[in-house]
Formats: sequence, C-alpha cells, structure tokens
Amino acid sequence: MTLVGQSRKEAHRPTESLAKPKQVLNIGNWNVRTMYSIGKTAQVAKVMNEYKMDILGISECRWTGFGKLKLSTGETVVYSGREDGVHRSGVAIMLSKHAERALIEWRPVNDRIITARFYSNYIKATIIHVYAPTLDATDEAKDSFYVQLQTVVEDVNQHDVVIITGDMNAKVGADNKDKETVMGKHGTGVINNNGERLVDFCGLNNLVISGTLFPHKEIHKNTWTSPDKRTNNQIDHVLINRKYRSSVRDTRVMRGADVASDHQLVRTQIKLKLKKQDKKANPRMKYDVSKLQNPAIKNQFSVELKNKFAVLEAVSDDVDIEAKWDNFNNAFNQSAKEVLGTRKRNQKPWIGVESWKKVEERKHIKMKIENAKSIRIKQQLQAEYKAKDKEVKSSIRSDKRKWVDSLAGDAQRAAENGQMKTLYELTKLFAMRNRVMQQE
Repeated sequence: MTLVGQSRKEAHRPTESLAKPKQVLNIGNWNVRTMYSIGKTAQVAKVMNEYKMDILGISECRWTGFGKLKLSTGETVVYSGREDGVHRSGVAIMLSKHAERALIEWRPVNDRIITARFYSNYIKATIIHVYAPTLDATDEAKDSFYVQLQTVVEDVNQHDVVIITGDMNAKVGADNKDKETVMGKHGTGVINNNGERLVDFCGLNNLVISGTLFPHKEIHKNTWTSPDKRTNNQIDHVLINRKYRSSVRDTRVMRGADVASDHQLVRTQIKLKLKKQDKKANPRMKYDVSKLQNPAIKNQFSVELKNKFAVLEAVSDDVDIEAKWDNFNNAFNQSAKEVLGTRKRNQKPWIGVESWKKVEERKHIKMKIENAKSIRIKQQLQAEYKAKDKEVKSSIRSDKRKWVDSLAGDAQRAAENGQMKTLYELTKLFAMRNRVMQQE
C-alpha cells in the first residue's frame, strides 16, 4: 500500500494538454468548511461547473485518509486527510473532465497539503493546494507547516509552472512597500503575523500573490467574513511563479457562489504565454564527455543506453511521436547523468580560502612541469604535483564537512530562535548545494 506523502502516478498517459497558448485556464480556490455531509460534494461540483472551473482547490473537506474519487457528474476528486479518523482539516483538488485527462500524478502529503501535476504541450504545471494553520495556532504548528510546504516546493520540477492555492489564513495587507516582487498594491487591510510568514515564503521561492495585483472593489477581494458579519479579510490566496506573473489575467472573488461557507470562492484566470521555441530555450545539460575516453566508462555508458533503449522498443506503436521523443531524450539524459555526470565548475562557495590556496599552489607546480626542460625534473615535479593534489582533495573534503555542519548548526539556531525566513533560506540553500555536491 502506498504511504501518505508518496507520489501516485496515473496508470494511463495524459491524453490532453491542460493549457494551450491561447486558452484561458480557470483555477478555483475555496474553503468549503466541509464536504463530510450529504450532498455537499455535489453542490461544490455544481458550482465548479457553473463557473467553468478547470481545477478547484478545496480546503477543509474534512475527509479522512486519502484517495481518488470520480463523481457521477464526471468530475474527479483527489484528496488527503487525517489518518486518525478525525473529520477535521483535509484538502482536496477537484478536476474537470478535461483536467483529469491531463493529470500525470498527484501526491497526498498530509491533511494540509496536496499536490497534482499536469501535462501541457509545451510546459507542465504543478498545483499545490494547502490549508494553513489559523492565526491562533501555535508557532510550532505554523513552523511545521511552512517547513513541510518548503520541502514540497523544492521537490517540484524546476521547469514546471507552480501554482499554490489555498486558505492561507494570512492577511498580507495593502502596503507592498519593499515587497513589490511578491505582491501588488491591491491587497486589503493590514498585514498580520501569518501574512509576514506568507510574504517571506513567497520571496524565498520567487512567487507572486495574484490577488493583490488587480484593482477590484473590496467586496471582490475579501475572501472571508466573520460570523457576526462585521469583519472581512483577504486570507485565501493564489500564488504563481514570478516569471509567469503576466500570465495571470485576473484573480477575484465570485460572490455568487454558495455552499454554506464563510469563505468566498476565489477564481484565478491564467493564460500562459506559451511558444514552441520556449522549449529550445531551456539550457542543455553539459555532461562530462571527457570520461568517455576511459574504455571502462565508455562501455558502461554503452550498456546503459542499450538497456534503456531495449525497454523503449517494447512500448506500443500507438504512443505519439512526441512522447517517443521524450522517452528517448529522457533515457539518454538519465544514462549520461548516471555514468558521466555533469561538468564540474571551477568554484564552489563552500570551498574555503586555504583550499583555494592549495589549488593555486598545485597550479604553480603544473606550470613548472610544463616549463621544465629535463625528464628528471619533470618526474620530480610530477611527484610533488600528485602530493599537492592529495592535499587539495583532503582539504576540500574537510571544507564540505565543515560547510554541512555549519549550515546545520545555523538552521538549528534559526529554528530555536523562530527565525523562519532564515530557516527557509538555509533549507533551500542546503537542498540546492547538496544536489550539486552529490554529482561531484
């Protein structure tokens, strides 16, 4: 049985593209308070159809466990709830027939986070729907949520469009001074503690809060109303990669939608500016092809390719040519990455000054070797060069250990002191640098 938190790939290949260059994608975001009552799911699905939603993120569905459910009306729901049987919190993503046919995989992370990845002709999209802790929740609960969300975001393919929807329980306010890259000037109210956490999270991950970008009336921006109807706040948000900011056509409250919730339905319209040449613009991996000069590595690379291509030959002929090319390309790149690795860069920020001094000393020895006139002197210098090279490797290994230990210590201190922004930055830095180091 697949455990909660693991990705659940669809058994079938996607048969449709979620987004096309001239298509407007309608994405909804709604805290419905519960779907654990008779007829509530059908009501939500009806509203979804009325507003022509492709995807609807649902907070507080209050279903337990996790699973995938197809409704009689054709919509599909993937959900993730508590494992203790308590009908509280819970998140879900409701998909139109069109969106379900573009679904690649989904992941029930926990009762507050769920993800779904979709196929598009020129770019893939990952939707992350969340239900964040309320303002009254403990700092420990809030910290745990954002650390988990950060981990989820870092697991997303770097080329995907990332859209995060959900009840963030966060007021980001109307003042965007020093926050222009994260939000527009059309938020509402005054930022609170949860809002500061959300803004820091967006800044760290290059995300934009789309509901603050458009000059709507207050009634079309506030997403929650208090039980006494006196207080209105904008706490449900939609986030998107900063580079796709101009693709968001609109984000606003749809006040006519109703399923007996104190939250309003939020609709975001996205029209991705997709072009075929964008795919060519992706930088190619630079593999260390010099390793192919080694007969053993060359043979290993050849065997890896043959094994992977043999598997591809077994694929049925009804697979479209683009999918075949993707399979071929992935097989080649995976083999090259596993056997050859990528070219090493000359400098890494974690390498210390003393190591660089040793590298420079080794370089000078090499110059002496090249300038030496006699074989005897060259041989003497070569022995000196090898010894210095061992010093370099030993010093750099020591730097790596120190860097990891130092970063772990900084992260622990940041967590103990409640410095979440620093913790997020350190977590992201470690994940990024560690991936590079593992290839070295």
